[in-house]
Amino acid sequence: MSNSPIKFGTSGWRGLIADDFTFANVRLAVTAIAEHAKAKAKAPTILVGYDTRFYSEEFSQLAVDILQQHGVRTLLCETFTPTPAIAFEIIRRKLDGAVNFTASHNPAQYHGLKFSSADAGPALPEVTKDIETRAAQRAAKGGVPAPPHGASKSARGEKVNLRENYLKRIEELVDFETLRKAKPSLVVDALHGCGAGYLDRTLTDHGVTVQSMRAERDCLFDGTGPDVSEENLAPLRKAVVDSRATVGLATDGDADRFGIIDRNGTWIQPNLILALVYDYLVETRKWKMPAARSVATTQMIDAVAKMHGQTVHQTPVGFKYIGQLIREDKIALGGEESAGLTIRGHIPEKDGILACLLVAEMIAARGASIGDQIRAMYKKLGREFWPVRENLHLSDEQKANAVKRVAVDASTLVGRKVISIDRTDGAKFVLDDGSWMLLRLSGTEPLLRLYVEAESAAASAKLTREASQWVLQN
Repeated sequence: MSNSPIKFGTSGWRGLIADDFTFANVRLAVTAIAEHAKAKAKAPTILVGYDTRFYSEEFSQLAVDILQQHGVRTLLCETFTPTPAIAFEIIRRKLDGAVNFTASHNPAQYHGLKFSSADAGPALPEVTKDIETRAAQRAAKGGVPAPPHGASKSARGEKVNLRENYLKRIEELVDFETLRKAKPSLVVDALHGCGAGYLDRTLTDHGVTVQSMRAERDCLFDGTGPDVSEENLAPLRKAVVDSRATVGLATDGDADRFGIIDRNGTWIQPNLILALVYDYLVETRKWKMPAARSVATTQMIDAVAKMHGQTVHQTPVGFKYIGQLIREDKIALGGEESAGLTIRGHIPEKDGILACLLVAEMIAARGASIGDQIRAMYKKLGREFWPVRENLHLSDEQKANAVKRVAVDASTLVGRKVISIDRTDGAKFVLDDGSWMLLRLSGTEPLLRLYVEAESAAASAKLTREASQWVLQN
């Protein structure tokens, strides 16, 4: 059914507020979810959560009303709640799923809806296709009418606060003793999102010195959006350098992604953090197990795994695929280059709060800055890794040409020999010098993403330039 206004990308359905993301479309989406939940269980219970975005509370209340009208028991978060806390609550209470109103790291003009299944991970394609189909059928019949004004009967429905139980779980996963003994000075940036009162709070509770910033709600997110990008973390960089802090830790809008600023003010690539944390977990937790990464993520993880006598599972982009491996207890760590991480025994979902705490613990245990640890790891591995991601804003014609180009199994590309082509998600060309490039259409934004990795900053920049020109050729 292609006429549905509800389309799930790699992580939920997102749209521009008042354009795509409207009350009419939310009614369609939630009605489809209610029908899906009732088809799966006779008396389902669904958790409803939301982030700090504009109109989050109103969309959440509407969801509660619709779910209850369909005989679904609801638990409504009493305040803004991180995505990882919602995932953990599904597991803890053995719920049938969750509807979470968030557009994660997207700019302020976006809102979104994530649906998690009973397994607590992002819904798999077969689930989202069922929801999209049900929504399309409803849309074809004129949609879901708005309830009469003031008809909400569920204001006294069950409300829950997830913070204490989630933070108790985090205490079991992080070595706070090592962290406290090292006496670090940390700056924590919530980017006006859901991480406020979680990351800063648990560190303070464990006797760690914390300077908290951007912890209050701002629906416009400083006008930049709650993404943990280098540009957006400029205020955190300044705070770290000015206060001579050990490290700066950030979480995005729904706290499922992490951002790290080293003590000298350098923004650290999430790719490199994933490889370091995997190495640290294998060493300290004695988890002699594989890692998992998306096809777009650094192969530095593969090199670290090989050093430990382990392998790597490669998945399509979308954390739901990594989540399955966590549920099956097949990996020590799963990660995506877009700053998503989870570990063995935890939720099958990205957790930016846990990621930040593990980085802080790793710095405390090793007594070295992140930059020093990266350089030491490069030495151990005998080579460097310089991943780059470019967002190519193309016309429809350019996009169509690019898709045709990458469909060809070329033996040479940008003057280099191609030794393998991987079509797990998009097209990944591995070149004879060990570098690689991947082109794929974004699942959440109207972009063509280009990923590149080579052995030096200069080589990566050159390959990025050449690959971009190649894509834009007629």
